[in-house]
Amino acid sequence: MNIAVSNTKEIALEQAIERHLTGVITEDLTTGATPTGPFRIGRPSDFDARLALDTALFWEFLEATQDKALEKLKTRNPADWQAKILGQFDRLVKRRGILHILKKGLPVDDAHFTLMYPAPLASSAQRVHDNFAANIWSVTRQVHHSLANPYESVDMVLFLNGLPIVTLELKNAWTHQTARYHGQKQYRERDASQTLLTFGRVLVHMTADTDEVWMATKLTGSRRDFLPFNKGHNEGAGNPPNPEGHKTAYLWEEVFQPESLAGIIQHFVLLEGKNTDPLAKKTLIFPRYQQLDVVRKLLAHTAAHGVGHSYLIQHSAGSGKSNSITWAAYQLIETYPKSVDLPGARALDAPLFDSVIVVTDRRLLDKQLRDNIRDFSEVKNIVAPAVRSADLKTALETGKKIIITTIQKFPVIVDGIADLSDKRFAVIIDEAHSSQSGLAHDKMNQAMGGGEDLDEVDPQDKILAAMQARKMRGNASYFAFTATPKHTTLEKFGTQQPDGRFKPFHLYSMKQAIEEGFILDVLANYTTYKSYYEIQKSIEDNPLFDTAKAQKKLRAFVERSQQTINTKAEIMVEDFMNNVVNAKKLRGKGKGMIVTQDIEMAIRYYKAVQAELAKRGNPFKALIAFSGDKEVDGIKYTEAEMNGFPEDKTRTEFDKDEFRLLVVANKYLTGFDQPKLCAMYVDKKLQSVLAVQALSRLNRSAPKLGKRTEDLFVLDFFNSTEDIKTAFDPFFTVTALSEATDVNVLHDLKATLDDTGIYEWSEVEEFCKLFFDGEDSQKLSPLIDTAAERFNEELELEDKDKIDYKIKAKQFVKVYGQMASIMPFEVVDWEKLFWFLKFLVPKLNIQDPTQDALGELLEAVDLSSYGLERTKLNQSIGLDAAETELDPQNPNPRGYREGEVQEDPLEEIIRSFNERWFHNWTATPEEKRVRFLSIVKSVEAHPDYEEKYNENPDPYSQDLAFKKIVRDVMLRRRKEDLEFYKLYAQEETFSSALHQNIKNALNRAA
Repeated sequence: MNIAVSNTKEIALEQAIERHLTGVITEDLTTGATPTGPFRIGRPSDFDARLALDTALFWEFLEATQDKALEKLKTRNPADWQAKILGQFDRLVKRRGILHILKKGLPVDDAHFTLMYPAPLASSAQRVHDNFAANIWSVTRQVHHSLANPYESVDMVLFLNGLPIVTLELKNAWTHQTARYHGQKQYRERDASQTLLTFGRVLVHMTADTDEVWMATKLTGSRRDFLPFNKGHNEGAGNPPNPEGHKTAYLWEEVFQPESLAGIIQHFVLLEGKNTDPLAKKTLIFPRYQQLDVVRKLLAHTAAHGVGHSYLIQHSAGSGKSNSITWAAYQLIETYPKSVDLPGARALDAPLFDSVIVVTDRRLLDKQLRDNIRDFSEVKNIVAPAVRSADLKTALETGKKIIITTIQKFPVIVDGIADLSDKRFAVIIDEAHSSQSGLAHDKMNQAMGGGEDLDEVDPQDKILAAMQARKMRGNASYFAFTATPKHTTLEKFGTQQPDGRFKPFHLYSMKQAIEEGFILDVLANYTTYKSYYEIQKSIEDNPLFDTAKAQKKLRAFVERSQQTINTKAEIMVEDFMNNVVNAKKLRGKGKGMIVTQDIEMAIRYYKAVQAELAKRGNPFKALIAFSGDKEVDGIKYTEAEMNGFPEDKTRTEFDKDEFRLLVVANKYLTGFDQPKLCAMYVDKKLQSVLAVQALSRLNRSAPKLGKRTEDLFVLDFFNSTEDIKTAFDPFFTVTALSEATDVNVLHDLKATLDDTGIYEWSEVEEFCKLFFDGEDSQKLSPLIDTAAERFNEELELEDKDKIDYKIKAKQFVKVYGQMASIMPFEVVDWEKLFWFLKFLVPKLNIQDPTQDALGELLEAVDLSSYGLERTKLNQSIGLDAAETELDPQNPNPRGYREGEVQEDPLEEIIRSFNERWFHNWTATPEEKRVRFLSIVKSVEAHPDYEEKYNENPDPYSQDLAFKKIVRDVMLRRRKEDLEFYKLYAQEETFSSALHQNIKNALNRAA
């Protein structure tokens, strides 16, 4: 008995795709079935393998749509008019590629043939709609493309008017054939010299099974040719289950639909390279799924909801964000409202936005936008950089549609802009967390509107106008791109959910970027070090100090000492030599970054590194990066002087092979892409966004250098693996904000500040009136100085009350400054007090009295020993894949905490400090000193000391010899003090400290 079962073979997937696109399948045509879908079924016999063209549909399209142009050629060349057209087609497509011909058409003699009618816009005339409907979309199965091997075929090819645009190899996971492996392998092993497979002859080669889709625009025989074209699942790679069919059905149900493909050709596909480059040297960019998806969703929401909305796009590094911004910017200027009743809509045939302003800190984006938009647009010179306010005004007056500026320059740009409130703007903010706070963002909102003549407005209205200036203006929409959204970023730009939470509008997670191979996992090989040190009192007195602050101050003192830095620098250079230079990481081009706490420490580290390199014969060079100048030990330093070339050359010079280490403090921790970086040495507290940004300097892939996750490693001298996991977890998948910030704390803070009597409210009112009238600052100073004098001299306030007041005043300024642009209401008195306090706080002369005492603390102690212990070696830090929900910032009032200070004598502070940071043994200080000096003398007297240690030129073998010498000495002494020997043998921390201290003593003696 025959039992009918489902067809799960590869041909079933072919048939499913064909049926959806055409309404029927090839096998049904023999029964007289007629295609009903948007695609026609092509015949394999109509495919010309030499030209890579479906000639039957090519001629049918031209005859139906451009018969007059054809007639001119037929009349002059009755015998070979077809050959003339095909010859010109072949020559042009070999030189320019299929994309050029689809977008620009085919010129032949005095005729010009359009080979693709573009998809209509909302404002397009009926003729444009009719032309688009005349396009012939077709799909052909089993296309025999090879002249060398007539039996070889591609499973499916999609054609537009006879021109191939997509090739498709299908696999079936149920028969253990996958697109990820077998489909890619099949393409790699094909003869790429055959016309259909040569670069530029089609837009994209895809391979798909029921679970995944992969794509390539150039076939070179390498695994690196293929990129995933998947939606993502559980914030990672792959695709989600589809209750209606295969996981990959979106490919043919959405992406392959005619309007979608036409939009991709018109607005997304890019051919990058110089005009003078041959086609083979250029790069064809086809959008990845998340890029296509985010741009289309932004455009759709804008068209449906009008101007005045905010969008947070949480896209990880590796998402292709620059291209996403480019595509969004270009298409936003051509976005039309679906209804004239929408906010900002003026007419159905008028674009929603007059200009798109791109705010970025990446200078390369300017050129990239201009180059890419030049390829898309028929209207030239629509992109303008804006460095000053005059640039912005000129750009708007001359009809510039896209204006690019930097975050740093934004306050300058908007100064002097009197009235732009009649304009509509799309503001794209690249890396939103670094550009959406503070007065720069206030200025941005002022430029978006508020065009009244403030000289003729009541003072009360001026205050309201300034307050509104920090709001999201109704005549602008904001599109904020960031990989690491903070609390305020989520609240300002995120989409509020029905339950009150804020979430991103669109997500491409760090998890997905890592799983898809676009970035590397910087946490896969993480080594931490724990410092241990002992200090001793250098004065006879035993003064009291605030214990908690003293402990913190002592640790900072030890970590910043040159002895400590020298020790760490030696470990860093040694490790870099062994694990990067000698190991030939990244084909001998691997680089490292040393991250320090501040500029002074960066300078000290740079000197220590230079000294270590000199000891090794200068095998390579190091650079330093910092802004401005810094005085250290009485000498003023600049980056340019230390490196020997201008500051703006550091980025490019570091790319050279001779420079291998870069010492930084804050500069280059964000926005610095150097794919050759594979090692990082961290001596700085890293938290939250900074941790992710800093460590992500390593994650850039470098396929040409064979860079892999296992090539990356981090040595961290400051943070624990738990600290780093806590920092990364919120940004590994999706980040949400649990609720809006409660701003009612501002009522409490204002009431407290009012009651103290430092200012009279009339003074606040008068100050704001003068300030917003633009009066000379000399008229403002008396009001501020009067209040400051009351605080500093007149009111009999205790120091603790003054500290408490200043803390609360600074908190009011900070909380209101952050929340003013988010609050859905206005409190005028808050705005007035905000501006008054901004000028008053710097003149309030008070500081914590314990700070002066702590300054004396460092004069009373010396560092007697310092060492390092590896606590975690090459550990992989696993991150949580669940959605992370941030709580809003805690704005609760805080002030001076009286009664919480515990003061202890200096001796007790030092004892507890040493117990925490040094594994001590139970000997008295004098016993320790005697034993230690005895060990040093024994090591120096060891028969191998001179030859194998002191005169050994090889640092590695020298260190091994030293450890063996110390071990011999300790073995001989074990009977004298068994407790001491056990501590040495069993406690790695103790033995490491002993080794380091013996070396220090021997070096001092030398």
